[in-house]
Order: sequence, then C-alpha cells, then structure tokens
Amino acid sequence: MATFSSRLKYTKCTSGNSNGQSIQLDERIAWLQQQLMPSVDLIIRRFTASQCQVQCGLLYINGLVDTQSLEDHILKPLMNGPFACSPQELHQRLFLDRQLATSNSDQISDLAMALQQIIQGEALLLIDGEALMLSLVLNQYDKRSIDEPKNEVVIRGPREAFVEDLATNLTLIRRRIKHPKLKTERYVFGTYTQTTVILTYIEGLCKEKLVCEVRRRLSEIKIDGVLESSYIEEFIEDNPYSPFPQMETTERPDVVCAELLEGKFAIFVDGTPVSIVAPVTISIFMQSSEDYYQRFHASIWIRLVRYVFMFASLILPSFYIAVTTFNPEMMPTPLLISVAAARELVPFPALVEAILMELFFEALREAGIRIPQPIGQAISILGALIIGQAAVQAGLVSAPIVIIVSLTGISSFVIPHYPLSLSFRLLRFPIMLLAGTLGLYGLVIGILLLYMHLATLRSFGTPYLAPIAPLRINNLKDYIIRAPWWLMKRRPVLYGTSDAQRLRVPKRPDIVEEADGD
Repeated sequence: MATFSSRLKYTKCTSGNSNGQSIQLDERIAWLQQQLMPSVDLIIRRFTASQCQVQCGLLYINGLVDTQSLEDHILKPLMNGPFACSPQELHQRLFLDRQLATSNSDQISDLAMALQQIIQGEALLLIDGEALMLSLVLNQYDKRSIDEPKNEVVIRGPREAFVEDLATNLTLIRRRIKHPKLKTERYVFGTYTQTTVILTYIEGLCKEKLVCEVRRRLSEIKIDGVLESSYIEEFIEDNPYSPFPQMETTERPDVVCAELLEGKFAIFVDGTPVSIVAPVTISIFMQSSEDYYQRFHASIWIRLVRYVFMFASLILPSFYIAVTTFNPEMMPTPLLISVAAARELVPFPALVEAILMELFFEALREAGIRIPQPIGQAISILGALIIGQAAVQAGLVSAPIVIIVSLTGISSFVIPHYPLSLSFRLLRFPIMLLAGTLGLYGLVIGILLLYMHLATLRSFGTPYLAPIAPLRINNLKDYIIRAPWWLMKRRPVLYGTSDAQRLRVPKRPDIVEEADGD
C-alpha cells in the first residue's frame, strides 16, 4: 500500500505519523473520499467535539450503519458532553479509557485498513491531529427472519433454518452446542466481495489432521468474489470431476450440530443460508434428520424404502430398455404380450422412446421450478397428464414407458438430499445408452463402472462407500438401519475422532432402571 503522500498528489502533507500518513483531518477525509467516490451512499459528517473545539469527522456507508445508534451513542456524547475537555483529555477518554458507549470498536492507524472497515459497514471516527482512528461496529441492515426450512421439511423436529446473516447462523449453533470446545475460525475470500467464511468444529472430536487439511485447502483459494457456499465447496473437494457430491449441504442447524458431534467440520459463508459439512459418505445423503426424531422401527423401514427407490431411480429405465430390446424372455408371457401390444404402433425403438420421455420429464421438472409459483403446479399437472396422455394416444410413445418414467421421477424425489438425486439424474442417461446397445450386459457394465468410481472416491480422506467398503461393522448401526440411541454407544470411527465414546450407559433403559431399583 503506497503512502498517503504518494497516493494523493493534489494535497501537501504538513504533518504525518510514523508511517508517513497525514494526521490532518481534511487530508485523510479527502483521501478516503477519493478512493470511494463516486459513491452516492457515502456519508461524511464533520462536527466539533464538545468545548475543546477539536474538529472530527465521521464516515460510513448509508444503509449499513444504524444511524439512530450513531446519533445517540457517538455524535451526541461528543458534541454535547461529557467531553468538555482539552484535546489531550479527549484522546485519553476516547482511545485509552474507551468511554464511547459502543459494544465493539477498534483503533486503526492505517488508512487502507480504515477504508476496508468503511466498506464492510462500520463507521469511522477521525480526529484532527490524531493519528489513531476509531472503527465503530454499528452494523444495521435488513435481513430475513428465522423461518422453517423450505427444502428439508420434517414432521417432527426443530423448525429453525439458517438465514443469510452469518452472525445469526453462528448463534443458532451456539444455542445447541454450549461448550468451550466449539471453535470458529474466520477467513475472508474475494478481492471485491470480501466475503466472510467461518470454519466450525469441536476441538477433541474433530481430529487435528482433518482441521489442518481443511485449513490448507482454504488458504489456497484465490478468487475475486464468493457469493455462495458452492464456490468454497468446489475449491476444497477431493475430486472435482466426480458427479457425486463430496460434501453435505444443509440449511438446518440441528443437522450441522449432529455432524459436528460426530467429529466433522462445517463451513458457513456470509450471504447464504446453506452451510457445507464434511467429511461425508454416500449413506449420509440417504439419511434425513427426522430419522433420529422418530422411533427407530419407523426409521429403519423408511430408510429401506429410500434405498429401494434410489436404485430404481438409477436403473429402472435402463432395465426396461434392456429387457424389451434384448432380453424379452425375462418377462412373464402375459406381461410380454401386453408390453408388445402397447408398443406395436410406436415408431421409435425403446432407447429413443425412453430418452425422449426422460428429457421431457427433465424439462417439465425444470419448468416447474423456474416459472412463477402460482402457475407452477398447474403447469406440472398439465404436462404430466394432458401432454403424456396425448403422446400415448398419438402413438408417439407407449403407455409402459410413461409409467416407467413416472416411477423413476417419483423415485428420485424420495432421495432426501437434492445433490445426490441430481447425480443419479445425470448418470441415468449414459447407463440407458449402455443398456440400449449391449442389453443387460451393458447395464451390468454401467453398474460396475459406477461402483469402481465410488470405491475410489474420497471425502477428505474418508472412503465414500464406508462403512461397507471398507467394512466397519460397528458403524453399520447407523447405515441402512438406524439402531436405537442406547445401542449407538460410540461415534463413527470413519472420521478419526479422538473421543469415540458417545454414550456412557451401556445397557437398555429398562435394564438400567431394574438395576437402580435393586
């Protein structure tokens, strides 16, 4: 950063501090104004401090600072009392005794740092002849209130969701984990956006090697702007070319807290309600927070249903293509006759028919998201019923493929996490091409290639298919099934936590009560 005298050519510095920067009020205000102008929202307020007749200046961005607090706690005390004193006493009260009624203020001597504080929404107090400046944290801007999560709805469980304000999101975590071991580390990314990013973990549960690795990856990010957590996610994931998500994204505080208690870390980005959590395995994306709020019997059944429909969303169209095109003998004779009769007048082969219908369904799903909400539902019903029925009656597609594509779409909605559902939607098409060219052999080849890719995938060193590959029997209690809490005595060892003991009571509640009664 160049000195004040070299950057401001038209001003002659009559005096300066040890860094070569002017201590004259007019010169410093002129330099700051030159850096920020033209800016219609820059407010420059000049005034005289009390009876000591010291000239002061107050600079801030309109809309980012609470002007009422500025008037009550800064301007009125300085202009009307109790600072009826000499310039030396004013320095003593402001910089040494800190008598201004603000909860947070910093002393700054560098103009470049002062410029950054103004941009970040703080008010800057300058005093003529005084090298030190006060940065006053009086942030005030409109923000969305805490509401129920829109994308992770539960029947039983907390109804709070993260918002775009970083301080609010950290408060939601602190309300749930009240322990001094909860650590938060601050990073700033973006040459222009200066976006604050918070790394959160529980010291002693999250292994130090994992924390050092995420610190290293974050320190290597050099970008001009960060607007959402996906920017950070793409920079620090293990395999950026994989279609599968390698970090969990969530807007629920209870989910983040549960993951932190298992030895993972979370990253919050200012300006977005979506946080990212790692390391993860593929089983994490098949779990919902409500699995732990319902009775474990129901959770086991629901998870089994999810896994069945997860495989259906990936291979159901491909299996239909392979059977109808290459292996019709695998179908029962009545079913084969019914399918053949339905496809008798269809001019396209099964592969083309399935791809056309899948593309139509993808377009219908995207249209339902992008169009205005009041007509979104009407468009979805119109596309699914009227257009599909018309296509069957016109002989362009057969009725079985409409049923197959509809079941596939419903199956993809069963997957709790949208990123994994999107991955299966992308992989569905190459597997359909393999099934359409090689039959069931192509389908098996596609599944094997997919399994090989998943077996080599890592999330911060954690195997993506764990605890199945490699097999860890103790961690199977919270995989496809969800064991009762009194059986999950230890945390998952997949993430290398140093404190694996989670439950101190080793027996069922009824056995413990009987023992206490004896």
